[in-house]
Amino acid sequence: MTYVSVQTQIYSPQGWDLSDIYKSFDEPKFEQDLTGLQQKVAEFQHHYRGQVSQLTPEEMARCLQQLEVLSEQYSYLDTFANLVFCANTRSSEAKQFFNDTKLALTRIYNQLLFFNLELQDLDTTQFDELQASSALQQYNHYLNRIAQFRPHRLPEEAERTRNRDMLTGRFAFVQLYSVHRGEQDYEPVATPDDKQVETPAQLEALLFHSDGDVRYEAYCSLHQEMERHNGLYGFILNAICQDHRIESQMRGYPSTFHKQLLAADVPESVFRLIMDGVSDRIDLFQRYYQLKGQAIGQKIRTCDLNTPWTADDPLLKLDYKTGVQTLLNALKPFDVFYANRASDFFSKRWVDTKVRPGKASGVFSFPTFAKHSYLSLCYTEDYHSLFTLAHQVGRGLQFSRTRDRQTYFNTQPPLLLREVASIFNKLLLFDYLLKEAADDPLRKQAVLTRMLEDQFNLLFYQSTISRLELALHERAAQGSFDHSFVNEQWLEFYRQLCGDAVEVLPEHQYDWAGMSHIFTQPFSSYQYAAASIVSLACYQQYQAVGKDFIPSYFDFLAAGSSMNPVEALRQTVGVDLEDPATVNGAFYYVEGLIDQLQAML
Repeated sequence: MTYVSVQTQIYSPQGWDLSDIYKSFDEPKFEQDLTGLQQKVAEFQHHYRGQVSQLTPEEMARCLQQLEVLSEQYSYLDTFANLVFCANTRSSEAKQFFNDTKLALTRIYNQLLFFNLELQDLDTTQFDELQASSALQQYNHYLNRIAQFRPHRLPEEAERTRNRDMLTGRFAFVQLYSVHRGEQDYEPVATPDDKQVETPAQLEALLFHSDGDVRYEAYCSLHQEMERHNGLYGFILNAICQDHRIESQMRGYPSTFHKQLLAADVPESVFRLIMDGVSDRIDLFQRYYQLKGQAIGQKIRTCDLNTPWTADDPLLKLDYKTGVQTLLNALKPFDVFYANRASDFFSKRWVDTKVRPGKASGVFSFPTFAKHSYLSLCYTEDYHSLFTLAHQVGRGLQFSRTRDRQTYFNTQPPLLLREVASIFNKLLLFDYLLKEAADDPLRKQAVLTRMLEDQFNLLFYQSTISRLELALHERAAQGSFDHSFVNEQWLEFYRQLCGDAVEVLPEHQYDWAGMSHIFTQPFSSYQYAAASIVSLACYQQYQAVGKDFIPSYFDFLAAGSSMNPVEALRQTVGVDLEDPATVNGAFYYVEGLIDQLQAML
């Protein structure tokens, strides 16, 4: 396809067009595809069950190709059910459709369990021969991952039972959390222009408001719901942590922490290096907010973290049409083809940006193999939404590169690698806005503060969440906990981060209830910090060598899950995440931005 322009005619926030997968959840084709997949999986099982050890490398390659086709068809059904539910978590029809589909897909998944289990049963010599075969070269990392999980496998019937139990166990609690959050009604907050704001996305946008009373009221409205249901969310979180503990014990992991590290394909040494690096530089967080407090003439409270430095901050309101075009303009200097691929997300409605009750909270993406990603966020007519949009589009663009180069099993990179593209996209946007503000000191200051606060969220806030998770899962290993324990732990860790620079309001003890990842994907938060460190290293390379950096960056995007994260970064963009200098380099860069900002005051 030839791309010649980055103009796209988008005028207002829009919902998804899911017709690339299915037109609706009652479309006959969905049921036909589900039935067809069940039949194909049964045929696959009949043909290969008990035969895996007899396959030659060439036969194994053909078998894996068949399995990829089945997995691709499975992913369409699964993705569509998730998207229908996330679009409206209050819809009883969507919930029923989602639950029914998950039940059917779990049965299908259980029929395919035998394959990996039989692979793991091969003796070391035979498995090594498969890995060394040129016929299986493209599946090398996939086979490595199967081998890594070998010590933690269960007998097939136990694996089947575990998967079925998940529907009424951990998965059910995760869904309960999502449904309950989506059904909450928040205390409306009146803005100075006499508007009533009451959706979570709109209330979160008010935390960037220049009026301190408005910020505080929005902050209280959000946290009142977390406080009101504090006991329920504590109960759900404890149940999820206990389920992880039980699974870890069943599979022989030292802890949930180690189980999740293996799932993320990240060495413990990288986790420790990042967490220690962040802890050593919390002075940057505190220094920045002390400066900010001096600038606005009051001590920063937790509701003021995102307050503008001046009442006439030029980076407040931004309509959707202008925001989309600003993002595309920011990507164009990097690579026009890259920017044009980004425009497809808007012109083809692959992104849901509408603010509405019942929409699943948070921002997320669902990649659909051989097609594209579907993205979700709430655009609230401000620059914060623009940066979130840049973040999500970065994830979608990475998948499009991976999809072009890899087969299905190599298109599932861990969160760490997925987030690099997202954060790098935001850095390109910051770079564009800084150049646009070159002759406007007030605007330049506003851009710098937004960039810094984004890095503080990624590096410090996310790492603090990981500290909380360590405490929660260590406690779960000893016995149950309740909401009070979580409240106390979160306050303690957050106060350590803030020091004397930020007043931690009492309501902040409930903040954890809004952190969906600690419920859905434990020990993922540090990966945002790691991705920020990598993105800054890549960004500095781009600033140093210009467009010569782009081919290696595109190779990184295309790597997908064909290599482990550490090797993928070394071999493509030359970033060594196991080197303390890489971690320290990110903090030196942030420190330089603070110095630059302080010189402007």
